[in-house]
Amino acid sequence: MSDVAVIGFAQAPAERHSAATTNGVEMLVPIFHEVFAATGLTKDDIGFWCSGSSDYLAGRAFSFVSAVDAIGAFPPVMESHVEQDGAWALYEAWLKVLTGEAEIALAYGFGKASAGNLHRLLALQLDPYLLAPLWPDAVSVAALSARAGLDAGRWSEQDMAQVAARSWACARGNPRALPPVDAEASVEELLSRPYLAEPLREHDCAPVTDGAAVVILAAGDRARELCERPAWITGFEHRVDSAALGARDLSVCASAASAGQAAGARRAEVAELHAQFTHEEIIVRQALELGDDVVVNPSGGALTGNPMFAAGLARIGSAAAQIMSGRADVALGHAASGPALQQNLVCVMEGR
Repeated sequence: MSDVAVIGFAQAPAERHSAATTNGVEMLVPIFHEVFAATGLTKDDIGFWCSGSSDYLAGRAFSFVSAVDAIGAFPPVMESHVEQDGAWALYEAWLKVLTGEAEIALAYGFGKASAGNLHRLLALQLDPYLLAPLWPDAVSVAALSARAGLDAGRWSEQDMAQVAARSWACARGNPRALPPVDAEASVEELLSRPYLAEPLREHDCAPVTDGAAVVILAAGDRARELCERPAWITGFEHRVDSAALGARDLSVCASAASAGQAAGARRAEVAELHAQFTHEEIIVRQALELGDDVVVNPSGGALTGNPMFAAGLARIGSAAAQIMSGRADVALGHAASGPALQQNLVCVMEGR
């Protein structure tokens, strides 16, 4: 088994509606160039490629195949795909490098969520017999979780507003985030705004966003050659809760707690959490047992730019960037998928 590290990360600027971008290729080519320029690699150096996207989101079958045009049709490459956030593509790429099947691997995720009604489309991931036929929108499903936590006394609406205010304030330092619309809003002002789906207000919900992200992994000595301070992966775990919303307590997240414990989450100094709603950051932070001294979402997180099928990968890449830049010694990247934090993936990295 090889030591594996993140050596490169790039992310397309988050956009609420990328009118000039029609498919994954146009989002991916610029960030491929960016990450190759930063690492000194070329396409020929990549031993394994893995993508994360969704045909349902794109509205056409095998949409991920057309995105392979960003790689190039020739020469043939070893390539794979997951119908999931790019963070899960990174997990597959990590296994390829870990087991020695590839020395360098690249994972990418992309999505153009503004092309359709995202919150309605996400009902397709619900139980097909009892829930999906009701077509509940994603915000309403999340509101069930938020209400469960409020009623249980796990957090308050003020706690949720504080998460939003901090996230937008952090986004001012991230050129890849959306323009910070609420950077100057006080918690009191946020709480005075109307509900979208009680108890969620607009600031509690991640904006529908188009975008893409890419992360490069390398093994052992090759990682040391290519990066001055690689982000070595010391724990990478994925857990799943029941898809049946009535079968679990929506105010907690057992799968995140289990994945975090297995990955060594409590050692983290910085954490990038894929929280698409303010209360979800609180849930995941509690599940991972992150102390008050842990810096959470210094990039602004998904609340300031949530490109479907790339936001989770971007959280891991952003956490790795904290290590590669020397700002942290141990960082955690988290990705979530499914309704009410059903699936959770935790990646812990450290600098040596």
